[in-house]
Amino acid sequence: MYLNKDEEAMLNGEHGEVTQRLFRLLVRLGEIYNAENMITVGSVQVAGVSYKSVDDPGLAFLEDLSKQNAKVKVLTFLNPAGMDLEAWEEIGFPKDFAKNQLRIMDAFKKMGIVITSTCTPYLAGNLPRFREHIAWSESSAVSFSNSVIGARTNREGGPSALAAAICGRTPNYGLHLWENRQPTIAIHVDAELTYAADYGALGYHVGKQIKNKIPYFTGIKDANTDLLKALGAAMAASGAVALYHIEDLTPEADLVESKDLEKITVSKNDISDTYNTLNKGSDPDIVI
Repeated sequence: MYLNKDEEAMLNGEHGEVTQRLFRLLVRLGEIYNAENMITVGSVQVAGVSYKSVDDPGLAFLEDLSKQNAKVKVLTFLNPAGMDLEAWEEIGFPKDFAKNQLRIMDAFKKMGIVITSTCTPYLAGNLPRFREHIAWSESSAVSFSNSVIGARTNREGGPSALAAAICGRTPNYGLHLWENRQPTIAIHVDAELTYAADYGALGYHVGKQIKNKIPYFTGIKDANTDLLKALGAAMAASGAVALYHIEDLTPEADLVESKDLEKITVSKNDISDTYNTLNKGSDPDIVI
């Protein structure tokens, strides 16, 4: 892999032991995916925030980094934590859990990370530019940034995103490359879509069918960003869709090659069946 002088300095430890350790992680990741070089990232969104997810080893890892004065180089936001950070006691979270969760947040804060705890960073001040390279973690945020904004990110794990934040780099592979952003399947929507739940049902149905392919949608007449957010989040939940294109709607749809693709048609019956599959409860505790 080609490294420039600054990247070689990070790898050789000239920027400190923490940066060296995390940059080695990025280099190894790049080698696994045959990346030719590193690229600069404009922003980062880090997952692995909840104490329930990372437990004591994750807490120790983060506190070790903060004690060694690790600092992020780019704007970095956090994924949701494992509890409400302000009303946890009122809600009833155990004090031991809350204590450890707050230690995690303190470690992130000491590294210069903005304590947002959101899966929609683009609505909270972290809005990337078209074609800007970023390193985001949360599946629906990755889908939205790639598809609706036209930024470029893979779905990062917590450690790789944190490494990108501290080093300011990520390996140049996957959805950072134009050739990997081309659609791999065509989806024609033969159904009226009105509400966000309709787009969610469409996304859930499609995600289950296509897994991690890149869909090119036709038949969607119009949709605002909230509806597109629902579509992408559902495809990321039921499948692993990190990028989609919609004819005449999303920024890269007119730039990619959409001919001669395998085609699936989604009918109103498919949407209805998805509603019925998900609406199992007869006595729900809450309706959102």
